[in-house]
Amino acid sequence: LSAFKQKTGAEKILFSSPKDLKKKCVCFKVYMKFTTTEKIIMTQQNLVIFDHPLISHKIALLRSVETGAKQFRELVEEITTLMAFEALKDVPTKLVEITTPLERCTQKVVVENSVVIVPVLRAGLGMVNGIHTLLPTAKVGHIGMYRDHDTLEPREYYCKLPEDISNRVVYVVDPMLATGGSAVAAIDFLKKHGCRNIIMMNIIGCPEGIKAVQEAHPDVEIFLAAVDEKLNEHAYIVPGLGDAGDRIFGTK
Repeated sequence: LSAFKQKTGAEKILFSSPKDLKKKCVCFKVYMKFTTTEKIIMTQQNLVIFDHPLISHKIALLRSVETGAKQFRELVEEITTLMAFEALKDVPTKLVEITTPLERCTQKVVVENSVVIVPVLRAGLGMVNGIHTLLPTAKVGHIGMYRDHDTLEPREYYCKLPEDISNRVVYVVDPMLATGGSAVAAIDFLKKHGCRNIIMMNIIGCPEGIKAVQEAHPDVEIFLAAVDEKLNEHAYIVPGLGDAGDRIFGTK
């Protein structure tokens, strides 16, 4: 980026003569587009990591041990809504005719019943309303899993999915992407039900979890609000925010 600034001189926005005005305007537009995108997201192969001051601010509050269950739930929803604005950008759309007070026009709208939210129980429930804020008609399925504290492997205990889920875009939501075991198992299960377009949304992840999902399901796009350093010996993300489910529901 610094080399790009030096090469174009875009950050100074100085025009020495009318002759180079057009060239430098183009450079400035490219530079602005690059830096604006950089502040919102950082993307890799099927991986989107948000870099936005509002998300960062809310995650700081979310991490704090002093944040109570009510505020924690609200922050989870707010962060999810901010993430969903970008994560929903490729949902199926169609053109419809609209009559305005002045004339008729065509407008792009989201295809009805094209999106399903699948929270991984129980912590994933905290993210559902965050997406419903933007897309209230989205259907909701549920996959219940817990992590065996001895083996650290996921165990499924409940599943209820909408009909024809295989023809819809499925958003799997879970605040934490730790070992990746629950995420991989949930995606495995959805693919067995014929789902072909699956997107994963997590608030905080770590390299181990990202690697596990990408190796098992390279076709699944992952959206993360933050990536932390590592897992500790108990398979908790550090610095993390503790147990998201316990903090959402106030069970500890």
